[in-house]
Amino acid sequence: MSLKERLTNDLKEAMKTKDQLRKNVITLIRSEIKQIEVDKRVELEEQDIIEIISRQLKQRKDAAEEFEKGGRQDLVEQTQGEIAVLLQYLPQQLSEEEVTSIVEETISEMGVNSMKEMGKVMAAVLPKVKGRADGKTVNQIVKQQLQ
Repeated sequence: MSLKERLTNDLKEAMKTKDQLRKNVITLIRSEIKQIEVDKRVELEEQDIIEIISRQLKQRKDAAEEFEKGGRQDLVEQTQGEIAVLLQYLPQQLSEEEVTSIVEETISEMGVNSMKEMGKVMAAVLPKVKGRADGKTVNQIVKQQLQ
């Protein structure tokens, strides 16, 4: 079953069970997929859909941080629920140790040893962890390894 079909089936299920949070998140994902398909006149591949979901996840994580700073615990909890729904549609997320391992391996393969070449390392690492790790996390780990 493709990710697109799974989203459709899960939307139907959420509507039947009256799971409003899940329904809203899936509807948002599906509408963004549809918008891109209509604008570009293409059928999106699995990887493109994963990228859309990853982008939504990043937005939610950033929003949760801001809500936390603003003392809006109700919105933090709602956003955490949305994050949980989004994570169900992404490949298994890498742990920080796994990302560190990939970064270290890439740095040794490239022979990089200065912060000046951080962009090259990021460009090499991000495709390896696409959809399985947040770019912000990767960035922090690369900085730690190059210092």
